Amino acid sequence: EEDRPTAMEETIPQPGTCPHCKAKQKKVQFVKPYTYYEGKDELTAMTIRERFEKLSDKDLKRIGFIGGRPEWLVLTLFPVPPVTMRPSITLEGGERSEDDLTHKLVDIVRINQSLKENIDIGAPQFIISDLWELVQYHVSTYFDNELTGAPLARHRSGRALKGIIQRLKAKEGRIRGNLLGKRVNFSARTVISPDPRISINEVGVPLAVASELTVPVTVTALNLKEVKEIVSSGKVNYVLRPDGRRIKVMAENREELLANIGPEWSADRQLQDGDVVLFNRQPSLHRVSMMAHRVKLMDSRTFRLTPSVCFPYNADFDGDEMNLHVPQSEEARAEALLLMDVQNNLISPKFGGPVVGLDLDQISGIALLTRKKTILSREQAAQLLAAAGLDVALPETPAESTRPSGGGGVSRQAGREVTGKQLFSLLLPAKLNATYESHFAAKLELPRPQKEALDGVVVIKDGQLLSGVIDKASVGAEKGKLIMKIKTLAGGQAAREFIDTAGRLGIAYLMLRGFSIGISDLDLPPEAHRQVAALIEASQQEALGLIEKHAAGELPGLPGLTSLASLEAQIMNALANGVSKVSEVVGEHVKGNDLMSMIDSGAKGSLINTTQMAAVVGQETILGKRIKRGYRKRTLSHFTPGDLSPGSHGFVARGFKQGLTPFELFWNIMNGREGLMDKSLRTRKSGYLQRRLVNALQDLKVSYDLSVRNAAGGIVQFIAGEDGVDPTKSAWGKVAWQEAASEVSVKRPAK
Repeated sequence: EEDRPTAMEETIPQPGTCPHCKAKQKKVQFVKPYTYYEGKDELTAMTIRERFEKLSDKDLKRIGFIGGRPEWLVLTLFPVPPVTMRPSITLEGGERSEDDLTHKLVDIVRINQSLKENIDIGAPQFIISDLWELVQYHVSTYFDNELTGAPLARHRSGRALKGIIQRLKAKEGRIRGNLLGKRVNFSARTVISPDPRISINEVGVPLAVASELTVPVTVTALNLKEVKEIVSSGKVNYVLRPDGRRIKVMAENREELLANIGPEWSADRQLQDGDVVLFNRQPSLHRVSMMAHRVKLMDSRTFRLTPSVCFPYNADFDGDEMNLHVPQSEEARAEALLLMDVQNNLISPKFGGPVVGLDLDQISGIALLTRKKTILSREQAAQLLAAAGLDVALPETPAESTRPSGGGGVSRQAGREVTGKQLFSLLLPAKLNATYESHFAAKLELPRPQKEALDGVVVIKDGQLLSGVIDKASVGAEKGKLIMKIKTLAGGQAAREFIDTAGRLGIAYLMLRGFSIGISDLDLPPEAHRQVAALIEASQQEALGLIEKHAAGELPGLPGLTSLASLEAQIMNALANGVSKVSEVVGEHVKGNDLMSMIDSGAKGSLINTTQMAAVVGQETILGKRIKRGYRKRTLSHFTPGDLSPGSHGFVARGFKQGLTPFELFWNIMNGREGLMDKSLRTRKSGYLQRRLVNALQDLKVSYDLSVRNAAGGIVQFIAGEDGVDPTKSAWGKVAWQEAASEVSVKRPAK
């Protein structure tokens, strides 16, 4: 009674049984590469196809098999692709070489024919089975020649044949290699080198490149004379007749072409000054990795780029190469200028600050020029303005008669003087007003009046720089408040002109003044050396004291760490404190030289760099911890087992100027090697992550109602970025009304 199924159980078929005949389903097993077993019996392709044919459309719908019939998955007719998909090539010796797919098709036809003949003559079963297996192998490797468990199909030479799947997948496959990205005409690639005198939206193009790249010019009645002139000057490479035939312009046929050329013809003229081109550096990680520049023809064989525009491209001049593309239609050129011109992309789409600004020597020069004690003769001032490309009158108001207290100034005539601040003010729009702290002052923990006394607060009133030094906080990429102000007040073109002229002015002043650093800039007086030695010794002694406490079991542990991990953390902390105290000593004694002016202005370098050169390098680390790998229970055979002292675990107690001991050099090299490894691994990992992320987000767009939607119209965000702010139209992510709101302090009534 209990074993009999109920009515409910009878209506619902049990898993593993046929819903129609209630036959029990045997276990089906797949054995790579292409064999199926039911229980212990092998399932042939014919059996599988017969079973698929019996499935009703209703059942297919239930199991979610949408489109087509399952028996179509087992081939009975073999599709042969056209020869355009498998072209044959002629080798140097005149013999023909067939494509990989053709070779496979020949194998399939040959073995299939052999199988048919053997079946017809009634050959033994084992021969037919072998041939059947061989046909299956050739068909499988035709589609995919990297099947697990199947040997690779090879040429006589031993090279593996490429199956259809190998043609499609991976980086060099049909999709990524030929559809998503492809080699193009009208492009050039070469090394980049700096030219601080060209504009941020110009690119210096070698004549060798300009003579190969062309721009099509449609001939009309209005420009016929001009086109004939450039054809006769040899600046046209090809002409296109109205019937679509392209003719190469050569010395022999030039006269004939000049006589025939007329409206509806087209001439491919070589690049000339002012042409619009796209400039790109790979990897292209954000949209400002590709911008529109104007051509400036130059000698030599490299593309010339101004250092100010290196930041968005992440370019430097240590051998980087860049790509140049020439738009071929008027629409493409117009679009490039409107959407991709450098001056229309000064604000970062990531953080809403300037992505183009002065760099390195340009910042150093402007900072030195705008110091209080920089006073120039009118001749020198005029010379600097000429070098900056500015055609403006010098200020009539004479500079304050205060003489600079030694250094910094440049020779001048009494009564006819201009301050550096006055000279810089000529670059600013007349209506500009701003007050903020300079890069140097922002690092100081001092009250505002003291910062003002140190000339650390920039005050600009009606376009006149009244106080403060212009440095990275004013004109640098990422930080430049002045660039943002000028862009907002006067637009992109004014901002571009300001960046161009300020950069040239900074470099011109350095050329006039001189700017150099030497080993002696890192000299410390004997007293400072004694202080440094005492501080380093004290920190090492503190570390040794911690080790002794740990050995005696008296060291208090840190929460969440073992006793040994606590000791390591406390040793690292003690040594780091010692190095930071040494930094303070170095900061007191290394002053007033060009090395410090670079650091103070934010052009390059930091106090830590200076400390490592002049006094002490400090603890070298591997994966953020003290160096502990090497021999058993010790880092090197020169130390006793179990030694935990700073010197045996990567502490470098000297500066680079004094020179390192062999052990210290070894620790330093270990740390340097980790940096190189980390950089190469991190680049690969982040590159692949970026690719996956971009592919996942490629169908998202901001709709006209400010919502972010995917291709199916599904809403991803109700308001783009949760605030509806486009960073490129903002000031560091805030729009005008948000800035105003943040400046007004709201007082709450007292309870």
